[in-house]
Amino acid sequence: MPNIRVLDPSASPLDYFGSELRRLREAAGLKQGQLGDIIFCTASLIGQVETAHKVPTREFAERIDAALMTDGAFSRLVGLVLRSQLPTWFQAFADMEARATYLSTYQCQLVYGLLQTEAYARAVLGVEHTDKLDEVAAARMERQRILKREQPPVLYVVMDEAVLHRQIGGRDVMRKQLAHLLGLFDQPWMQLQVLPFSVGEHTGMMGSFTLLRFDDDPDIHYSESYDSGHMTANPQVIRQRSVGYARLQADALSTRESAALIARVMEERYGKQLGPDARPVA
Repeated sequence: MPNIRVLDPSASPLDYFGSELRRLREAAGLKQGQLGDIIFCTASLIGQVETAHKVPTREFAERIDAALMTDGAFSRLVGLVLRSQLPTWFQAFADMEARATYLSTYQCQLVYGLLQTEAYARAVLGVEHTDKLDEVAAARMERQRILKREQPPVLYVVMDEAVLHRQIGGRDVMRKQLAHLLGLFDQPWMQLQVLPFSVGEHTGMMGSFTLLRFDDDPDIHYSESYDSGHMTANPQVIRQRSVGYARLQADALSTRESAALIARVMEERYGKQLGPDARPVA
C-alpha cells in the first residue's frame, strides 16, 4: 500500500486545507482521480494539495466547494492559505492593509502591490522567489481582493515617474501594466498621481511608505527594508509623514495630467517594437 503522509491540521492553514480536503473527499466516497475528473484536474494535483505539497488556488477551492457541496468552506479557507505564503515579516502589514479604511502610499520604484497585474507581480517576485513563484504570486493577487469589496478602502497613490520607466518583465508586461493603471482612473475610491522627475528633491526621498487609517484604531505608518517591515503608530511619526505625504500630493501631477503621462509613456516607450537602431519599426 502507498505510504500516505499524515498531516497535522494545526500545523498551518495549508496543512488544515489538505487534511480537510482528504477527509471530505473520502467521506464522499471519491478517489483522488475521480474528484480530479469532476473539477478538471489531475489526481496528482489533488494528492499534492492533500499532502500540503501544493498551494491551492482560489479557483481550485471554488471547484472543490462545488464538487463536495461544502457551502463555500474551502473558498473561505483559501484566503488564509494564500496569505500564509507571504513572507512572515509582511503578514502583519497585509492584515492591517485588509482592515484599513484609507490607504495612502508613496511608491518610488514599483507599482503598488494592490495595483500590479499578475505578470508584473510574477516578474518582480521572480527575482527572489524562483522556487515558490506560483505561491507568492497567488498570495499577492489574493491581497488585491480587498479592492473588489462592495466598500473597498479609499486608496491614494503617489508614484514616482521612475516607476513608469523601469521596465519590469519586458515591454509587453509593462504596456499591460500601464494600461491597467489607466483603467483605474475612473474608480471613485481611488486617486492616482505621478510625481514627475521635474520636481527634484521631495519629502519621499527616504523611500516608499504607506499610511493606514482605520475607523476605530490609531493610524499606522509602514515602511520596509530588504528583509523586514516596520509599522508604528507613534503620533509624531504619523504627523510628520502625513504632512510629508500631503506635500507629495501637492507636488505631483493632477490625476488628469498623471493619466496623460502614463498614456504617453505607454505608447512611446512600450507601444512599438524598436529595431536594432532604436527606431520604431513600422
